[in-house]
Amino acid sequence: MPQLERFMAAFEGSDAAHGQTTLGSQRRNGKTEAKSFVVREEVTQDKVKDHLKGEQGLGAIPINRENKCKFAAIDIDTYPIDHKELVCKLDSMKIPMIVCRSKSGGAHLFIFFDDWYPAAEIREYLTEIASAIGHSGCEIFPKQDKILADRGDVGNFINLPYFDSEQTVRYAVNKAGDDLELDQFLDWIDSNRVSMSDLEKVDFGTQREFMVDGPPCLQVIVSTGAMEGVRNKVMFNFGLYLKMKYPDEWQEKFEDANSKYCKPKLPASEIVQLQKQLEKKDYFYQCNEEPMCSYCNKPLCKSRKFGVGNGVSADMPHIGGLTILLSEPRLYFLDIDGHRLELNTKQLQIPLRFQEACMEQTKYMPPLMKSADWQILINSMLKDAAEIEVPEELTISGQFKELVENFCTSRIKARSPEELEMGKPWTDEGKTYFKIKGLQEYLKNHGFTHLTRPQMQRRLEEMNNNKKCSGSYRYKDDKGVWKNTRVWWIPEVKKDEIVLPVEDVHEAPF
Repeated sequence: MPQLERFMAAFEGSDAAHGQTTLGSQRRNGKTEAKSFVVREEVTQDKVKDHLKGEQGLGAIPINRENKCKFAAIDIDTYPIDHKELVCKLDSMKIPMIVCRSKSGGAHLFIFFDDWYPAAEIREYLTEIASAIGHSGCEIFPKQDKILADRGDVGNFINLPYFDSEQTVRYAVNKAGDDLELDQFLDWIDSNRVSMSDLEKVDFGTQREFMVDGPPCLQVIVSTGAMEGVRNKVMFNFGLYLKMKYPDEWQEKFEDANSKYCKPKLPASEIVQLQKQLEKKDYFYQCNEEPMCSYCNKPLCKSRKFGVGNGVSADMPHIGGLTILLSEPRLYFLDIDGHRLELNTKQLQIPLRFQEACMEQTKYMPPLMKSADWQILINSMLKDAAEIEVPEELTISGQFKELVENFCTSRIKARSPEELEMGKPWTDEGKTYFKIKGLQEYLKNHGFTHLTRPQMQRRLEEMNNNKKCSGSYRYKDDKGVWKNTRVWWIPEVKKDEIVLPVEDVHEAPF
C-alpha cells in the first residue's frame, strides 16, 4: 500500500471534518501558541500529501458519527519531557502505544485498533493508562464518549505527526531514543494494532491483588516502587487507607508496609511521627499533591470501598475540549469528565448557569467555582479553542438576508408604486423598494426579532455592497400626481421560477 494510503488508514476517524492549526509565538512555559479551527470536509489524499510535505498541517478527529474510534491518543503537555523515558515506561508495562513528539514539544501517545470500538470504552482504558504512567489529568483523544452530531458538533481533533516528514520535528521515538522515519512509524502501526480484548489483558498496576479496595494512585505507586523522594508523602496517604480498612491494627500494618515497600525504609522516628499525625484527626487523601495527582484515576477511585468516595469532599471534574460553533448566536461544546455539553454564551460565562446546564444535560451537579477562578479557566480554554465554521444561513446575518430576499420576491409584491404605502415591496429599474415597517412586520411574522433598526440598516448596506440603502423615492399615483416617499432598497433579486410537472388527469392514479 502506498505511503499516503497507509498514513490515511492509520488515522482513520471522522469523515465529516478535520482540523487545521496555525502556529504562533512561543509562550514562557515552552508551549507554542496556536490557532485551531475545524474544516467541515473529509480527509483526502491531497490534504495528507500537503501535511507530509509541510504545506498545511492536518488534524484528525478520532470519533465518528457512531461514537466509535479506530485510533486514540494521550496528549501530554509537559515541557520539557523525556520521550525516551516514556517509551521505556510503556514498554515495561507492555502497553501498545507509540510516542511521538508533538508540535509544541510535548508528547502524543498513539494507540491503533484493528476495528472500530466505542469511544467510551477506549477513553476508560486510556484514562487508566495515563494514570499508570504518572500523567493523570492530561488530555485524552477522543475527548468525549459521545458527540452531539445533530447539533453541529464534530468532536475535537489532534494534530498528526510527521508534518514536513523529511525534516519533521513531530517524529516517533523508539526505546533507544532515536527518531523513526515515516515508513518505520507506519510499519510499527501495522505490527501493533490491537483489539479491545488485547487491551483488557494489559496490567496497568491496578489489576493486582494488592490494595484492590484502595486508591489506585497508591496501588500503582506502592506496588511499582515509584516512591523515590516521596516516601513520607506516600506513606502518610497509605496510612489513611490502612486506618480506614484496619481501624484496630493499622499501626502494626503501617510499620510492616514501611519494611516491605520503602526502599530504603523510613527511620523509626519518622514512622512514629507519621503515626502520631494520623492519630490526631481524620484526614482526607491528598489527591491534589504529588505524586498522587500524577497517578490519579478518579472514576476508578470513586468506585472503591476505601477510595475518595469514602468521605472526601467533592472535587471539580475535568473540564476541557472547548469548541466554538461560529453560528449567531454562538454555541459552545465543552467536555466534562467525558460528557459533551452544549452551552450558550451565558452558560459558559456564569458558573451558576454552567452548573444548571450540567444538571440538565448530564444529571450531575459539579461544585460551584468562584467567579474569578471560573474566569481564569474559561479564558485559558478560549485561547486554545477550536472554531467550527457554519453555513451562512446559520448566522443571524444569513437568516436576515434570506428573509429580506424572500420578502422582496414573495406573492405580496406591489402591483404599483402606490402600494409601497401598504407595506408591499416594489421593483423598478434593478432595485426593490420597501417601507421599513413592512419589512419589520414580515420579519416578526416569521419569528425573526434578533436585530435592532440600526443593525438592520447595517446589514441592508452590506446587501448593497456597503452603499446607501435608504432615501426618497418619487412616483406618479393613479391620478398622475407626483409623490415622494421614504423607502429602503436592495438590488433586485431574480429567483429562478420552479416549473412543476403537470399531472396527466386521464392516467389512473394507481
